[in-house]
Amino acid sequence: MEDSVEVLLDRVQERGGYAHRPEAAGAVHSVLEVLGAHLVGTDRTDLGRLLPCQCGRLLMDAEAASEPLTPSRFVQAVASRDDMDVTQARRAVTAVLASVADVVDDALLRRVLTQLPPGHAGLFGRAGLA
Repeated sequence: MEDSVEVLLDRVQERGGYAHRPEAAGAVHSVLEVLGAHLVGTDRTDLGRLLPCQCGRLLMDAEAASEPLTPSRFVQAVASRDDMDVTQARRAVTAVLASVADVVDDALLRRVLTQLPPGHAGLFGRAGLA
């Protein structure tokens, strides 16, 4: 399982242009917690099971959000969690969500997207699934 964490971090580090592994790990942590807060039920569990164990727990253990977030508010939520600007947060969100999309099939990704307000498919790098 540790190897799969390394693979995910490699993808995020490359996609996000992070010079250091801890930056990629921080992005994964923040984005998965925000995403997990907006998913419920078997879609959340199924997605969490496809991720490396530590990452899946971040997603599945996130406290439920009180309201859905538009894509721009999703990015802002990540920015405020980690005291970064919107550009940095967007880079983190797109790097992590595109890397997550690599490990799931289109059917599960569609189910996940139905739980989020319109526009999130682009954050996953899959605008065509919208």
